[in-house]
Amino acid sequence: MRLWQWLSYLAFIAVELHRGAFQLAVDIATPGSSRAPALVELPLRCRTDLEISALASSITITPGTLVVGTAAARGDTPPTLFVHCLYGRDIDEVVEGLRDMESRLLRATRGAKGVPA
Repeated sequence: MRLWQWLSYLAFIAVELHRGAFQLAVDIATPGSSRAPALVELPLRCRTDLEISALASSITITPGTLVVGTAAARGDTPPTLFVHCLYGRDIDEVVEGLRDMESRLLRATRGAKGVPA
């Protein structure tokens, strides 16, 4: 049931909003900076305008991340988002978190069997 998947996705985004806001608050309130800004290129499994827009919006509203650019799909090259991360010390971890968000969105838009590996 996709309604359940959408509710699950919205709950996930709400948790990520609070987690990001807490991380920023702690960083601001403590001396020394744990920030390690990075720019990440994220090739997408999303294909429709709705999926790409929803993912870009979800990333941008999450504190500490911002979509700064997009690249359209060309031939075999998938659409790509360029994401600025405030806490990008481990790029693989950042990409893994973004992939998790994308997978959750794809389950909501396509159903459980529509998420590519």
